[in-house]
Amino acid sequence: MVRFGRVVTAMITPFKQDGSVDYAVAEQLAIHLVDNGSDGLVVCGTTGESPTLTWSEEYELFQIVKKAVGGKAKVLAGTGSNSTSEAIAATQKAAKIELDGSLQVVPYYNKPPQEGLYRHFEAIAQSTPDLPIMLYNVPGRTGQELLPETVARLAKIPNIVAIKEASGNLDRASQTKCLTPPEFEIYSGDDSLTLPMLAIGGVGVVSVASHVVGTQLKQMIEAFFAGKTQEASQIHLELFPLFKALFATTNPIPVKAALKLQGWDVGSPRLPLSEASTEITEKLKAVLKDLSLL
Repeated sequence: MVRFGRVVTAMITPFKQDGSVDYAVAEQLAIHLVDNGSDGLVVCGTTGESPTLTWSEEYELFQIVKKAVGGKAKVLAGTGSNSTSEAIAATQKAAKIELDGSLQVVPYYNKPPQEGLYRHFEAIAQSTPDLPIMLYNVPGRTGQELLPETVARLAKIPNIVAIKEASGNLDRASQTKCLTPPEFEIYSGDDSLTLPMLAIGGVGVVSVASHVVGTQLKQMIEAFFAGKTQEASQIHLELFPLFKALFATTNPIPVKAALKLQGWDVGSPRLPLSEASTEITEKLKAVLKDLSLL
C-alpha cells in the first residue's frame, strides 16, 4: 500500500473576479479531481499559489477540501515556509483538523545549508509527531537543493515518510532511493518524468496534469505496476505534449488556462503571476483537442 496514493493532485486555488478565494469552486473541483483519478490532493502548494495566500485563507481551504473528500482521498496541507516557526505553527493547525499529511517545501530565498535544512524539517516533524510529512525538493523554485544525503538523515525521523522530487534530476532520485529505506516513498514532482521515476523506484506523482488527465495518469501508473510497460509508455507519449504545454510558462498559469477552456470558472492567478498569453492558450487548446478533452 502507498500511503498517499499513486496520483496526488497539486490542486489549484480558484479565485473570484474580485481576487478573493472561491471556496465553492474549490470544493467542486476537489470532488471532481477525486472522481477522476486523484488518490490525494495537496492543498495550498506551489500550484495552489501558496505564496500569495494568507494563512487564514489556507486554513479555510484545508477544512473545506477535507470536508468535501475526506474518507475518499488523502488531503495534504502545503504548510511549508522559509520561516521554521511559521511552518511549525501552520503544520500544527493542519494536524489539529486531522489532515492526512503535510507537504514541506525546501525553504526558499534564504538558501540554508544542508544542516539548516535538516534542522528545519526535523523541528517541524517533531512538532507534529503523528502527522506524516512529505518533503518537497524543487530547487528551480527555492534556489537550494535538498541533497540525497540529507534526505537519508531525515528519513530516519518516523513521520517523515516521503519526498516530492522535482529537481528534474533522475540521478538525484536514484541516489535518494539508494540511501533511504524501502518504505520511504519517492514521488515524481514533474509530470513528464513520472514514468521514468517509476522505473527507478518511485511510487507515483504529485501532479499538475491530473487536473485534466487524472484518469489517464492513473491508468499509466497502474499499467506500469501490472508489468504492462509498453502500454504505460504509450500513454506517457500520448500525454507528453500536454505535460510540456502545461509548463510552457510558470505553473499554475497554464493549468488554470486549461481548466478555463474546459469550462471551470477558476479565475486568474494572483499577482505577481499573470494570465496565460494568447499563444499559450491557443497551444493548450490544440493539445486538449488532440486528446479529445475539449
